[in-house]
Amino acid sequence: MACVSAASVTFRALSKPSLKSNETSSLKIVSLGYRRNGFPSLRSSRFRVSCAQAKPETVDKVCEIVRKQLALPAEAELTPESKFSAIGADSLDTVEIVMALEEEFGISVEEESSQNITTVQEAADMIEKLVQKKPEA
Repeated sequence: MACVSAASVTFRALSKPSLKSNETSSLKIVSLGYRRNGFPSLRSSRFRVSCAQAKPETVDKVCEIVRKQLALPAEAELTPESKFSAIGADSLDTVEIVMALEEEFGISVEEESSQNITTVQEAADMIEKLVQKKPEA
């Protein structure tokens, strides 16, 4: 008995996006997982699309805070795609990074949201989102 399984994801713009001259539009993360012995299913899969992109200065500030919290040397490569676990951060380090980000940007990150942050870019995107929601003082 033969078994064939496949997964395909297609994204197509329905209309031309209108962008201001200093804005960019890009798709950052698309991931799809499925059970080894089953068919792809969104119920048992991890599927995430993130189109938000933080400002470069926010990403730079997050890199600076991560570098300081983990005591990374200046020559250590740290990019938006850098995973906290890959640069030596454990769960306590990640909590300390989130606390430092909250203090620096004057935001409050819910525990559930903080557990989903795994990369510098995800942290920067979350900060941008929370800063935009923050009421003006």
